[in-house]
Amino acid sequence: MSTVNEIKAAIETLPEKDYIQLRQWFSEKDWEKWDKQLLTDSEAGKLDNLIEEALEEKSKGKLKEL
Repeated sequence: MSTVNEIKAAIETLPEKDYIQLRQWFSEKDWEKWDKQLLTDSEAGKLDNLIEEALEEKSKGKLKEL
């Protein structure tokens, strides 16, 4: 197993095309992790207060259309 410093050094030597591909892979992995955490939090009710707050603001006409 490589150390983080070894991996960083290897990344520095990648051709641009491979570097872009690696960056894309990391980005997708981050978003997958974010999506899973959001789903877990939502199912656990951790976001309920945000939903309630948004609905309250909507009922007051304080939300702006995006």
